[in-house]
Amino acid sequence: MGEPLRIGMVGAGKISGAYLDTFVKSDSVRLTAVTDLDPHRARTAADRIPGAEVAGSLAELVVRDDVDAVLNLTVPAVHAQVALAALAAGKHVYGEKPLAATREEADAILAAARAGGLRVGCAPDTVLGTGTQTARKAVDDGLIGRPVAATAFMASAGPESWHPDPEFYYRPGGGPLLDMGPYYLSSLVHVLGPVVRVTGAASRTRTERDIGSGPRAGTHFPVEVDTHVTGVLEHAGGALTTLLMSFDIQAARLPRIEVHGTGGSLSVPDPNGFDGLVEYHRAGGEWQLLPVSAGYRGAGRGTGLVDLADALSAGRPHRASAGLSRHVLDVMLTLLDAAREGAALSVRSSCERPEPVHMR
Repeated sequence: MGEPLRIGMVGAGKISGAYLDTFVKSDSVRLTAVTDLDPHRARTAADRIPGAEVAGSLAELVVRDDVDAVLNLTVPAVHAQVALAALAAGKHVYGEKPLAATREEADAILAAARAGGLRVGCAPDTVLGTGTQTARKAVDDGLIGRPVAATAFMASAGPESWHPDPEFYYRPGGGPLLDMGPYYLSSLVHVLGPVVRVTGAASRTRTERDIGSGPRAGTHFPVEVDTHVTGVLEHAGGALTTLLMSFDIQAARLPRIEVHGTGGSLSVPDPNGFDGLVEYHRAGGEWQLLPVSAGYRGAGRGTGLVDLADALSAGRPHRASAGLSRHVLDVMLTLLDAAREGAALSVRSSCERPEPVHMR
């Protein structure tokens, strides 16, 4: 292995701690610089990694000689702005989901990366863990026969009860579909392949919500996006997925993901986590636990960036790719378009299924 990929982190909010935990354990990446709108948060993050420094601004961070790649942990509305600034400075980019707020922004990121010969990766990387990868191997091995259907449900009352600054979840680029959908759709693409057509419906039950925790508890804020989205996705292989993403459900016992085939069914764990139990039901049999058979063991947020760094060294494609993220974004936006138009719509983009992760 060569020198680690040197990382400049933009945004030191709530999710950054999980990335820092991964950096501490990896020899493939090394955090060298941090910037955040709140200097105290930037300093706190930098202090966790020996040798990391605070950069005064995004403009200062992207031109540093000790930054090879920019980790973009900003709010969705500025994902494209930060990514394009990093690419313009000749840096690779790995960001939180979604890749961008619009197709046009996503296409601009991909075009800038191609022009500069640079890599762009994007969360979620949870699908590289043992949960989704074990399920994928079971499907690829023909354990359930030909896949014919799937269900994917994320039902919650919304993040404002626990997040101290939840407004961005309810602005353009947010909502349950664009916030949580990438986990579920990325998992489904890994297991069943890309989506070719969608139909759906959406609603917004409240125009205003309240912050439920932290120093701003009780503060009202507007809701600018749909908060309950449901649809049907047609995969290229013919399987149909029923999808539900909601911030309007107080409690539910719905399974996260199930995949059904001509010879059996799989219960797939929460794609917002890296591991979890995969259960298999053979036609005419009973539910049984499948042994872990694929994926990165003990993975955490940032595993996709580590995979990108290793891919650069090995000269192979990285798995948490911009191509996958661009397709997932297109599927979500097309589903919202279909809900508004009351029609089934074709998804214009596609992507290659990323290479599976053999047991690590």
